[in-house]
Amino acid sequence: MQQKRPITLIMILAMAIVMLAGCASGSTGESDVLFTLTDMTGREIEFDGPVTRVVALTPSDAEILFAIGAGGTLVGRGAFCDYPEEVLSVPEVGSGADTNLEEVIRLEPQVVLMSTMGQTEEQVAQLESAGIKCVVSDAHDIAGVYTAIEMIGKMVGREAEASALIEDMKATFAGVENDSTGDGSETIYFEVSSLQWGDPWTAGSGTFMDEIAGMLGLTNVFEDVDGWGQISQEQVVRRDPDYIVTIEMYFGEGPPPDEEIMSRDGWQGITAVQNGTVFNIDSDEISRPGPRLADAAVVLFELIY
Repeated sequence: MQQKRPITLIMILAMAIVMLAGCASGSTGESDVLFTLTDMTGREIEFDGPVTRVVALTPSDAEILFAIGAGGTLVGRGAFCDYPEEVLSVPEVGSGADTNLEEVIRLEPQVVLMSTMGQTEEQVAQLESAGIKCVVSDAHDIAGVYTAIEMIGKMVGREAEASALIEDMKATFAGVENDSTGDGSETIYFEVSSLQWGDPWTAGSGTFMDEIAGMLGLTNVFEDVDGWGQISQEQVVRRDPDYIVTIEMYFGEGPPPDEEIMSRDGWQGITAVQNGTVFNIDSDEISRPGPRLADAAVVLFELIY
């Protein structure tokens, strides 16, 4: 009996070690999940730590990454991601239907940031089958931009920097609103697509351009349009805006976009044309749902006031 006791104790200890190891093994799946992220379509995505390798297919998301000091996580970019200049050194993988999924997979990102407009369900399925998480960033108004910044900041472990960026944007917008003297009696028309593409498109209610108009003390002449909408030249002439903003890009050929608008047949009676208050501003600043919207608000304030 004296000889059996040590053997029995050893067996008990061995069984305890095996059971503990089994418990540890069984709980690995839960402990690996450090945080859960909800993207802008409501999908919940689990992460085992801050993401260090990202492909961003939309320009605004690439800008957000750099703005919060996480540009180094970017290993691939969409075709139109061109700001800041450092992003141009990152491999391009195309955009939309032309996204080179094989190249994306070769870059071994943990996450692909995309919008609902740009990518298809089939592309998402192919990426996820390769073990790559797809996160949708899809802002349409300024609140949505803040949500995107918070989401991306959490994803890459830069929550403090994301919060600071949002507060800086809010302070800039508040400064523009406080300094603006407009009472809403003057109107503004945003032309987001010029006549060379057919009838023009504009920014209506629920868009960040409409929100910036309000900050400036102006009324969007097409506030009755929901989101982004196509309108007619006749509607613009009839509504007679006091200010016109075009975001048409200019490549040095033909008249600049603002001059082209002021020379249009039938537009000569519009107040903005008569007063020369037709402005062509940086398309990327005011059309991308990212940090530079605050810069666009400042530029417009300086032009108007």
